Amino acid sequence: MATVRNLKIKMSTCKRLVKELDSYEKEVEREAAKTVDMKDKGADPYDLKQQENVLAESRMMIPDCRKRLEAAMADLKGTLVELEEVNQEGPEIEDARSTITEVEKLFQTTED
Repeated sequence: MATVRNLKIKMSTCKRLVKELDSYEKEVEREAAKTVDMKDKGADPYDLKQQENVLAESRMMIPDCRKRLEAAMADLKGTLVELEEVNQEGPEIEDARSTITEVEKLFQTTED
């Protein structure tokens, strides 16, 4: 049975994953710039290879984080539907709806 407490937990999870996804995207940009800089400066091949590995790892985290966010969104939507079925209302319900809208906008902008 869905409770408001569960809804808050699932909302917090979604918000945390959005921040995490943003952080990984920024990290990829930072590491890509660092890799290009190292190539331009003619860095040691070993160091360059290590930097490319770091960049590859960062890039791998983005799809993983997206999958976790999609799963968390599905959980949040399911919990919200359950609470709406029992006519539960309150600020938490509105917060959940706005969180869902924000995450869906994020998915739309990254898909374009």
